[in-house]
Amino acid sequence: MAALPRQGHFLGAKLRSLRKRNGLTLDELSARCVQLEVEVAPSTSYLSMVENGKRFPSKEVLALLARVFGKESRWFLDDSQEAPGLMPNLTAGRSGSGMGRPDTTGETMPLEPSFLFSKGLLQAALPELLAQTGTSGRHFAQLLIRVWQETRQNDFPDIERAAEEAGGRRMPLSVEDLLGICQHHGLKLKWSAGEYAADGRTVLRARYEAPGTLVVSRKLNQREERLKYALAFFLGHQVLHGGDGMISPHTASGILGDDMTDQLRPGMATQDVLYAWRDFECSMFAGALLCPRQPFRQFLLRESHSVTACTKLGVTPAVVMRRMTAVSPYRHWHFFDGYPPGYLRAVYRGNGIALPWGNMSLVPDPCPRWAVFKLLNEGAQPAHEGLAPTSQVSVMDVGQGPRLYCCHSLHTEDAGHTSHVLSVGIDLAPALEAQSLPAEALIASVADACRRGKGQATLAPAVRDALRLVAQVQNIAWVADAAERPATLICPRSGVCPLPTPCAGSRHG
Repeated sequence: MAALPRQGHFLGAKLRSLRKRNGLTLDELSARCVQLEVEVAPSTSYLSMVENGKRFPSKEVLALLARVFGKESRWFLDDSQEAPGLMPNLTAGRSGSGMGRPDTTGETMPLEPSFLFSKGLLQAALPELLAQTGTSGRHFAQLLIRVWQETRQNDFPDIERAAEEAGGRRMPLSVEDLLGICQHHGLKLKWSAGEYAADGRTVLRARYEAPGTLVVSRKLNQREERLKYALAFFLGHQVLHGGDGMISPHTASGILGDDMTDQLRPGMATQDVLYAWRDFECSMFAGALLCPRQPFRQFLLRESHSVTACTKLGVTPAVVMRRMTAVSPYRHWHFFDGYPPGYLRAVYRGNGIALPWGNMSLVPDPCPRWAVFKLLNEGAQPAHEGLAPTSQVSVMDVGQGPRLYCCHSLHTEDAGHTSHVLSVGIDLAPALEAQSLPAEALIASVADACRRGKGQATLAPAVRDALRLVAQVQNIAWVADAAERPATLICPRSGVCPLPTPCAGSRHG
């Protein structure tokens, strides 16, 4: 063991680089070590000294760190050819996979002549543009908000701080806890037997009544996880907006604001953007209150990013999935909430996955191999929130080389008992690159195998091993589950199906 320090000139730099590339803090790395071997696990301060070259780990600690990252112990020593400065730099922004803006969402174009894009002209032109294209103001606002989310990679520290101050970073919160927080902030609760929106058809589950009253349907008592979300959402309005009442109600469909028909009306009303933005802010607040960043991040690592672990926190799978994209150590996520026959009600693309035609509206010809549309087509009617999710490895060629994703999807029901599909997923390329694996070659091999297999193929042993390593290092168990199943070739739209013989349900044109 005496010779090892002389071989470890780069050990601290390698460990720091590897830890940061995998999105782990020193506390989280220490916790991962505790999970594997508590007797040997190093403390946070000890790891800091190792990274700064002030300590050299024992043989046992070095072996434990190697286990966490799926490496051999000798990788950390000088006889490994991979020096810290030669490791891929994810922050530079690989085409569609790095920490830079994704290629499908980050392209910008010069707006010339610039005077045509002045605030005054845009304010005058947008309502007519939306009316002529059949786009509703709510959908247009949601598009703007989605792009803002993706640009920020779901990082909204002001909202996080407000939620943490309100809830004290407690997790889980009970209904009684939330009622106490609401009372502290001057939000009173009033129960109703059931109310209808102005259309006379849409049942309201919860609505805000200025100056400080939340009117809630008694039926939410039957679903505590939904009651907790409603309390957290409207508490967000009380805290963030002073409870001025300019906030959408919760309807029986589980969709904020007006019902589906009203949301599809073209044109823009005065308050469309304001209401959509406030809905977003309050939704982010609710997630941060119910699942505060640091406790929830540790929870994800303990539970290996399990979606069904939502039952331990008393929240819905949707809350867990959305928060996963915001606080996971891994940053390259997407999220879809799909309603039959093909509406994407919520979209987040922090990894730049190509979006099917028809953002926030009915997709005219979705690729039937996407997990979210496959499950929608199955038309399951779940009786509860506890159905087992399914995992899928998908390869997509969007014109700049194939991309590889893994998603985790499940059927569930909204507050109005309407079946819909939630799907969360990651771009696998950055995770493969973080482990110094040949990402492009591995992804190309999966794409070739799927084309030969008419859309599906069993993963080669080298690819399976690579994905198991990603699952281990990122602590995302469903990636390992998906690696045991055939990979699927997907495309943004069935009309551009890359197969010589389009898959069932698709059409060209």
